[in-house]
Amino acid sequence: MATTKSHEARIAAMTFASVYPLYLAKIEKKGRTKDELHQVIEWLTGYNLVTLQKLIEKRVNFADFFDKAKLNPNAKLITGMICGYRIEEIQDPLTRKVRYLDKLVDELAKGRAIEKILRKE
Repeated sequence: MATTKSHEARIAAMTFASVYPLYLAKIEKKGRTKDELHQVIEWLTGYNLVTLQKLIEKRVNFADFFDKAKLNPNAKLITGMICGYRIEEIQDPLTRKVRYLDKLVDELAKGRAIEKILRKE
C-alpha cells in the first residue's frame, strides 16, 4: 500500500505524547489497564516505563520515537486491517511501525488476550 509523502510526513511529525492519552482512553474505556498498554508498547518498542515517560515528557515525534526503538523481531507477525490500511501492504517503514502500534492498541481495546497480542513465532 502506497501512502502519499504528505501523509507520511504528517505521521512522522506527530508526537507520541499527543497520541498516548488517546491510546490510554481507548483501552481504559474497554476495561483494560495502563499496565497492559505499557506491556504492549514495551513488547513492540523495547521501551520500559521510565524511558517511555521521558519520551512523552520530551514530546518526541513518531520518527524519533521509532528511530530509537528496538522493534520486536516478531512485529512482522502483526497483520490485518487498521485505519483502512492492510498493515502488511504499507510501504513506508515508519508508517508501518505506527500502524503496528495502532493495531496492538486496537486488539487490547477489543479484549484480545495479552498472550495473543504479544506475538510469538
